[in-house]
Amino acid sequence: MTAVIETEQLTKFYGTHRGIVEVDLAVNEGEVFGFLGPNGAGKTTTIRLLLDLIRPTSGRARLFGIETTADPVAIHRRIGYLPGEFTLYDRLTGGQTLAYFAALRGGVDPRYQASLVERFDLDPDRRFREYSKGNKQKVGLLVALQHRPDLLLLDEPTAGLDPLVQRTFFAILRERVAEGGTVFLSSHILSEVEKSCDRVAIIRDGRLARLDRVDALRDLAHHEVELRFAGPVPAEAFTGLPGVSDVAAADGVLRLRVAGAIAPVVQAAARYELLDFVSREPSLEETFLAEYGGATAEAKQP
Repeated sequence: MTAVIETEQLTKFYGTHRGIVEVDLAVNEGEVFGFLGPNGAGKTTTIRLLLDLIRPTSGRARLFGIETTADPVAIHRRIGYLPGEFTLYDRLTGGQTLAYFAALRGGVDPRYQASLVERFDLDPDRRFREYSKGNKQKVGLLVALQHRPDLLLLDEPTAGLDPLVQRTFFAILRERVAEGGTVFLSSHILSEVEKSCDRVAIIRDGRLARLDRVDALRDLAHHEVELRFAGPVPAEAFTGLPGVSDVAAADGVLRLRVAGAIAPVVQAAARYELLDFVSREPSLEETFLAEYGGATAEAKQP
């Protein structure tokens, strides 16, 4: 496989403050690669280093086989980029913004641009400053997508998007990959990346904590379940179930943690007079506290 992104011991410090430390990555052509981590973990720093917007303290990065510090212009020609936070020209309409960036870059098919506007359900005649957060995010995504780049670097791309637009966005990503494109997508939402990515790297405190295929990371996802019964129920009825841990009873409520399928818990609860059943999937940050609360785990390559 051809590696589109390669990093070797990539490190960035801001004075004495940590950015990322010795990050080794290889993202293959035609892959949707998820870059997961809580806020402040180093996701945005990594993307900015790949774009040569900032320079590494040590180590190196290559995109399309080109050293990022050697010829960033050649790299940028082939990239679509959505930053985590961006501000565009307030007085321009959405359509004018797209036209401006299309003219600046060149090679944009107006029919494809129009199809994206329609699929994202964007009103191109409103000024950027009049858009909601979600519509501003749509404009940013369209700017990144409209020239059909070989590589998409997307920092928290679904922020502010409603579920229907998110579905459209991921469908377009799949189309781009089918055409030979590659996607590097940062997020802090485990379930979002789980549905869209082939492989995932997890970064914590600036270091890679894990790197694996998505199906191998499903053990990170768990549910916190709260059961309320009409009468006392023995905790032992749930402690032996597959994937169940941390069973605790207090004030007539049974609380437990479930990794994997939740069906065995539902079946066990159905044997008693159940008044309420609440299941919550914790955020990735909460999962990190549970899984990586101690020392950073050693990066694991598939």
